[in-house]
Amino acid sequence: MSEILAAAERVGPAFSIDGMLQARQKTREAIRQIAANVKPGMVEEDAVAMAKGVLVGSGLALSWHPTRVRFGSNTTRPMKQASAPGVLLQENDIFFIDIAPRVDSWEGDGGASFVVGKNEAYERCARDAERLFHDVRGVWETKRLTGQALYAYADETARSMGWELNFDLPGHRVSDFPHATIHTGSLADLEATPSAMRWILEIHLRDPHKQFGAFFEDMLLDDTYYS
Repeated sequence: MSEILAAAERVGPAFSIDGMLQARQKTREAIRQIAANVKPGMVEEDAVAMAKGVLVGSGLALSWHPTRVRFGSNTTRPMKQASAPGVLLQENDIFFIDIAPRVDSWEGDGGASFVVGKNEAYERCARDAERLFHDVRGVWETKRLTGQALYAYADETARSMGWELNFDLPGHRVSDFPHATIHTGSLADLEATPSAMRWILEIHLRDPHKQFGAFFEDMLLDDTYYS
């Protein structure tokens, strides 16, 4: 293992593969539960409060980044930029969820996009965000590209699909809590091939006119975890 990778992939004393997989499972379950409670006519701020309630009710700790549910035009914004206030989910609309709960000592992080009603462009964007995630993950698994090369591939492929890739979401470490004391660099800047169970791959697609976007993220793992 290169010195770069060894430094970037250090873990803390509580790191556990079983623990990380448990955190991932509970994160994906919470995303599905939150999405099921989102309805047209809801104000985004109320959806965020509901999402926090779901996490706490599931025994998960609100962890290392804000709980986000973003509606409509707010789906184009960088994660570190606050949502425009008071946005309502329309009858035919798009939204995404981005959560980072903690399960005991282990970090979870996950996101996914959903469409209510009927809108072909929204449906394609949501579908393509998850599709591109798995495309990039497959390239990582088969070609062992560096983090930099993976995001270059993601950018090129997103353009070929008719979308813009938001590089404000460049992937990051995940670990026993808190990973920020171990490594704060992004996956898109990693000059080595990332290992499984250490990184979150983030894909945020935006309409070229920046009217809407879609998001998907999950832990970087091989195909056996997605069967």
